[in-house]
Amino acid sequence: MANHPSALKRSRQNLKRRFRNKSMKTRVKNLTKHVRLTVNENSTEEVGAQLNTAKSVIDKASKKGVIHRKSAARKISRLSKFVNTLNA
Repeated sequence: MANHPSALKRSRQNLKRRFRNKSMKTRVKNLTKHVRLTVNENSTEEVGAQLNTAKSVIDKASKKGVIHRKSAARKISRLSKFVNTLNA
């Protein structure tokens, strides 16, 4: 455990950030799973709104540095491609 005041503060900051990042990553995973399940149920009217919500959350996670910018782009691309299989 750290002894210097600055190291103690850094430890507290890292703990807060870890919990914030974990909750954001979990939210991204849950929304992605929800969109995929909706596509499998062939609910076309719900998928569009859910896809937009998922894209928004993924972009916010990327903007805040929770996930990498290219990782976010890949997730959005794959999710959009999967949703488009329903329309085809």
